[in-house]
Amino acid sequence: MANNPYQQYKNTQVQTANQEKLLLMLYDGAIKFTRSGKKGVEKEDKDLANNALNRAQSIISELRATLDSDKGGEIAESLDALYEYMNYQLVQANIKKEVEPLEEVLEMLGELKETWVEAAHNLKNKQQGQQAGGINIEG
Repeated sequence: MANNPYQQYKNTQVQTANQEKLLLMLYDGAIKFTRSGKKGVEKEDKDLANNALNRAQSIISELRATLDSDKGGEIAESLDALYEYMNYQLVQANIKKEVEPLEEVLEMLGELKETWVEAAHNLKNKQQGQQAGGINIEG
């Protein structure tokens, strides 16, 4: 499916995205596949649930891999523990075919995504303010 225009578009998006955009794309993917896995559990479609939840786990593993404990300190450690917990909940939901852990993971992912959207917005505003401010030569 290398000639699939949609896949080519998605590949281009990933290749040209900045770090903030890539992070948000990972959150969007984790949310999408967790929701899909939840639908699979609800419909008792084991293949859908398993495939979607495995993809969600892969994305959360990628989120964990992006953490830099040297630069991020306690925040990175807290996020790592949270991602580990989410992965555990996804595994449990997949094994037991239960919806409750998925609802919890979806809530956490949604809150984290909102936080990153706000942080990216604040960073962008700060950068624009610095560019517009120029240099104060009067002291």
